[in-house]
Amino acid sequence: MAAPGEALTAVDAAWLRMDRPTNRMMICGVMLLDERIELSAFRQLVRERMLCFHRLRQRVAGARATPRWELDPHFDLGWHVRHMALPGAAGDGLQDAMSELVSRPLDPGKPMWQFHLVDLPHGSAIVLRIHHCYADGFALLHVIDAMLDPDPAHPRAPPRDVSAPAPQRSALERLLGPVTSAAGDAVRASLALASDGAFLLAHPLRALDHARSGADLLYQAGLIAAMAPDAATRLKGTVGVAKRVAWAPPLALREVKAVAVALGCSVNDVLVSCVAGALRGYLLDAGDTLGGGGIRALVPVNLRPPGPLVELGNRFGLVFLDLPVDVDDPVARVLEVHRRMDALKQSRQPWVALGILAAMGVAPEPVRERVLDVLAANASLVLTNVHGQDEARYLAGKRVARQMFWVPQAGGIGVGASILSYNGQVGFGLVADALRVPDPAALAQRFAGEFERLVLAALLMPWPAES
Repeated sequence: MAAPGEALTAVDAAWLRMDRPTNRMMICGVMLLDERIELSAFRQLVRERMLCFHRLRQRVAGARATPRWELDPHFDLGWHVRHMALPGAAGDGLQDAMSELVSRPLDPGKPMWQFHLVDLPHGSAIVLRIHHCYADGFALLHVIDAMLDPDPAHPRAPPRDVSAPAPQRSALERLLGPVTSAAGDAVRASLALASDGAFLLAHPLRALDHARSGADLLYQAGLIAAMAPDAATRLKGTVGVAKRVAWAPPLALREVKAVAVALGCSVNDVLVSCVAGALRGYLLDAGDTLGGGGIRALVPVNLRPPGPLVELGNRFGLVFLDLPVDVDDPVARVLEVHRRMDALKQSRQPWVALGILAAMGVAPEPVRERVLDVLAANASLVLTNVHGQDEARYLAGKRVARQMFWVPQAGGIGVGASILSYNGQVGFGLVADALRVPDPAALAQRFAGEFERLVLAALLMPWPAES
């Protein structure tokens, strides 16, 4: 269990310090329930299933110096789980409420997360807002899953607390804080390699592999440093405080899988190509040109080892993906996405990006802001795809009909696109700065249309006759 006063990891501190009034480092999500749930029942569920994660009772202290976790002595579950009235009609009202919530900062004097329970005409919406320094989307999915049951008749027991840090810090690291902590990670890795010294001498090809890995890391770092800004479309420019959210009708996952198999690519390739097609149509209709450097997306990559989750926090890298928005043919576009994604999978760009994030967590503010601005200049949006539960889940006995989430955008990036699969459906959510994309629904609604175009184009291809 995490002890009070434990310093944030360098990467978690980076997400804390990237917070800006114009871009809150906050993950937002919503679950739509088939039936209404009472506030008291939901609070009890949070008390039993979420507060077992010790980190969620902690706030961040000393944010301007050495940020550390400390228990909130005045923790009030009533403040963290609140009822919210829905203005206007059900559909537009929920969208407007979500837009207001993603623009509203969390209280840094308390643990930075909140649930908002919203009554709908035929059910409930449960909105979660949590600061990115607590967990990335991959870890947060584990927390949400702990609240849900596969079988409403047999509720699960509260999960084991995974808030504690995995590596043991030395006394020197604890004394000097996150700068030494980050160095300590490197020292531990070096000692691990040194312990394999005899093995590497006996197996020179393995030593060569290590050398190639280091050279590739330097090469990928150079690529990021030399990367030119992407195209100057309406997606780039000054961002403000107000954000707006939208979502598209869900796709049937089995249909997406069928198209992926037919074209010899992944489900992710198909979905990313639909995002690229939606962006292409939206920008062309708005009068933008798509020449020059194209549109680049920052794509998170999970770097946790296989197996059960052992800690919260952030453990992911980023890759810069050039979206083929200049390709009109849907089949050619998905094949190009497949080619580019394959190239990125072979690179060490995610690890380089993780190292950059760690450095930003301990760097002086002027350096951090400069690095953040440079990274943001190289991309127009954040694009993430998370695989959720394959079967329906129940919250306090109520069926969860849909799940959606929205990712924050660092620096001056003004658009975030999120793909989440759940119970045989694929949902697409969009959050955009009101100055950059004032009508995100118009962009989001193109997502399903692009998939339909892809299906039609695939059916019309000259497939070889069966023998």
